Amino acid sequence: MNHQQQSQRLHKVQLARPDDFDGWRRLARQHLAAGSVPESIIWEFGGGTADLFGEQVAPASPAAASNPQRTGQVPVVPRRFLELARCVACHRTPDRFALLYRVLWRASHGEPGLLDLPSDPDMHRLHRLGKCVARERHKMHAFVRFRQTPEVEPEHFSAWFEPEHHTLRLSSDFFVRRFANMHWSIVTPDESAHWNGQSLQFGPGGHRNKGAAPEAMEQLWKTYFANIFNPARLKLDAMRSEMPVKYWKNLPEAPLIAELVHNAGARSQAMVDSLPSEPPRFASRATAARATRHPTPSESIEHGRKSRISDERSESD
Repeated sequence: MNHQQQSQRLHKVQLARPDDFDGWRRLARQHLAAGSVPESIIWEFGGGTADLFGEQVAPASPAAASNPQRTGQVPVVPRRFLELARCVACHRTPDRFALLYRVLWRASHGEPGLLDLPSDPDMHRLHRLGKCVARERHKMHAFVRFRQTPEVEPEHFSAWFEPEHHTLRLSSDFFVRRFANMHWSIVTPDESAHWNGQSLQFGPGGHRNKGAAPEAMEQLWKTYFANIFNPARLKLDAMRSEMPVKYWKNLPEAPLIAELVHNAGARSQAMVDSLPSEPPRFASRATAARATRHPTPSESIEHGRKSRISDERSESD
């Protein structure tokens, strides 16, 4: 079988996880070196269904990879593209890995400037998918709420979150840095992350524990949220944009929002009608001190210069 026939043969590529960027990157390099065209590869992950005509591709041999007449050249990929590709790999669209490979194939077969061309349809779609994942990662950073896990020693905290995309691993470093001294677990429907203060491990997904009782710190957080809520600055559209309604079911402060919004008008009017508060005792002394403060030498020079300019203008008039 010649190389052209080899490149056209259908290959089934099995990745370890739905967000297996490192596995995709390694196998994509092998397929590029072997000259596999994008249409010949079926990207699967986890428990993917075997394809009737699919075959696992063998890693490209050094001899084949070094022969540019027989194989495609593996492009030098900018770091910013790798960061974008890592985000895109976490998206739930089924063709994300095929799209990434097609872009690399085009970049190494006659379109060397493709990766820097955001107007290209493939690149435009990659950037759009990457923005979706980056936005979901930001929401995960903002809306994960930990609760103390009962009857667990040492002290342990757990959280339930339902991400729109596969952002758990992508976001885990943030929680490791922020809660480095705390033992915690984040459980999603697809996967779970566990930190014991020293190492981060991942396990299977789970289900939300709806029967968990609210803890004391959660009550304090709700009290704090209600007190910092400013009815005079309420903008519902902006609030829903920053705190989408789909996340409310997992936020302990969510039950307070409806009442706070309902009473916002009355509270704002009460703020307007209320008498101004008395200034602090030291305010009058501070104001008097500023009024009687002697000017500095530089201020005196500047004041004299302005006075001379004013006198000169008066004489000229």
